[in-house]
Amino acid sequence: MKKEDYTPHTISSISELHQLLQISKPDHPLVSFVNLRDISCHFDNNLKSVIYNFYTISIKKGFKGKMRYGQNYYDFDEGVMTFMGPNQIISTEVPMDSSVYGSMLAIHPDFIQSYPLAKKIKEYGYFSYAVNEALHLSEKEQNMITGIMQNIEQEYLSSIDAFSQDVMISHIELLLNYCNRFYNRQFITRKNANNTLLTKLETLLSEYFESDKAQKLGLPTVAYISEQLNVTPNYLSDMLRSLTGQSTQHHIHNKIIEKAKELLTTTSLSVSETAYKLGFEYPQSFNKLFKSKTNVSPLEFRSSFN
Repeated sequence: MKKEDYTPHTISSISELHQLLQISKPDHPLVSFVNLRDISCHFDNNLKSVIYNFYTISIKKGFKGKMRYGQNYYDFDEGVMTFMGPNQIISTEVPMDSSVYGSMLAIHPDFIQSYPLAKKIKEYGYFSYAVNEALHLSEKEQNMITGIMQNIEQEYLSSIDAFSQDVMISHIELLLNYCNRFYNRQFITRKNANNTLLTKLETLLSEYFESDKAQKLGLPTVAYISEQLNVTPNYLSDMLRSLTGQSTQHHIHNKIIEKAKELLTTTSLSVSETAYKLGFEYPQSFNKLFKSKTNVSPLEFRSSFN
C-alpha cells in the first residue's frame, strides 16, 4: 500500500494553533501555554505535517512516535525538551496507544519584537539542532525547568496589566538561558562523539584541498561542510566552539592558511596560481585573508621562509 502524503499545514497565529489542537481559545493573542494532556487530537491528519509561524518550547513525556524537524529526526526519551523555530516543517507520527503529556510554550515573534530577546533568540542554536541533539534533562534540571515553565503558566493565566509582557519575557529569557547552559553541559558529556565529528571535519577539509574540489567548486562553505557531515550549520559551529573555541568558518580558514603555506614553500606556483588552486576567485581575496591570519603577505611569507 502506498504511503499517504501529507501537505504541510501552515499555522500562522496562536489562535489557529488552539483551534487545530481543539482546545479553548488562548488567553493572549501572541503567546500561549498548552498542557499537552489537554490535547486529544494527536492522531489528526492535519497535525502530521505542520509549519508554525512562531517559536515553540516543549517538554514532552511518554512520546513514543517520531518527529521530523526540517530534514532531521528528533530522538525522543523521557523528559526531552524540543525547540522549534518559525517556518520549519514539523512532521510527526504518533502511535494510537501513545499518551503524550508535558507542556508547550508558543511564542509569536511579534510578542518579543520590541525587546532585545527578538535578536538574541535567533542566536540560540538549539532551535535548529540535528536529531541527536534534542535536550535531555537530568532530574534536577527537569525540576528547575518545570519550575520556570510553571511561573510562565501562572503569569499567562493572570489578568493582563501594564507589566505582564515584561514579566513573561523575563521568565522566557531565564528559561532560554538555563537551556543554553544545559546544552553546553550536553556538549561536554558527549565530548567523545563530538571529537569524532571534529576528526571527520579535519579529514573532510584535508581531502577537499588535496583533491581538485577547490578548483571546481571554489572555497568550501559552512553549509557545504555541514551537509557533508550530516549536521546543521548551527550545531556544527556550536560544537566546535565548545571543543576548540572556534567556529566552522575559522576552521575552514585555518585549513586554507595551512594548505597555502604548504604550497608557498614546496612549489614554484605564483601567488595567483596558489590562490586559484585553493578555490579563490580573486588573488586579492587570498592575499587579504593570508595577511589577516599571518600578519605578512604570501610573498613576504615565501621570502622569509626561503
